[in-house]
Amino acid sequence: MSPLGEASLRRGLYVELVAQGKGDAFDRHVFACAIAAGAAEAERPLNEALGLSAGGLAALMEAYFPIAGSSLLAGLPPTAGRGADALEEPDLRELLLENRSRGIIEEKWLAAIIARRSLLPDHLWQDLGLFNRSDLGRLLHRHFEPLAQRNVRDMKWKKFFYRELCLRDNIVICKAPVCDVCADFATCFASEDDPVAKLAQVSTRLKNVP
Repeated sequence: MSPLGEASLRRGLYVELVAQGKGDAFDRHVFACAIAAGAAEAERPLNEALGLSAGGLAALMEAYFPIAGSSLLAGLPPTAGRGADALEEPDLRELLLENRSRGIIEEKWLAAIIARRSLLPDHLWQDLGLFNRSDLGRLLHRHFEPLAQRNVRDMKWKKFFYRELCLRDNIVICKAPVCDVCADFATCFASEDDPVAKLAQVSTRLKNVP
């Protein structure tokens, strides 16, 4: 499928999910973005694209998208797991869960989704299907505040997460003692607001969906 066709399908599913969903409006938006992005991946089932077990995905659908959930879960064995973890994925889930703001089930789902989607090659907000980087910042400050507050210089979130994991294990990965004199400064801190990012072109219209 062409990138344009994939974007159209994602957009349509997002609109359907948000329009028929329930629950907190911002969390509904975040989950709808991630589900639409995951559903567009033909090479793996939705639960594996989101890093959730079939049971976890079903619980998320019941909480936020009970109408659309049945079709998205069709054919998925109820005992299916999250799929194989990448090497660093459990550590990232644990880092997020250690820094939950509220201790609610949504944060358990989000930790799994963020950890799985962070393995993709784009900026994290794009991997999650979000409209812009501000959505991601709001999500992390809302649900993982202790961790998000440590990103005092607005480092790119993937870079920040992996730096935090390295600090926990006393691994030194930086080339310079301070960021300002590091040759990789732009790699860690440059803008992530890519104008050709997935779904960015339709963000203004979709934000007005009830």
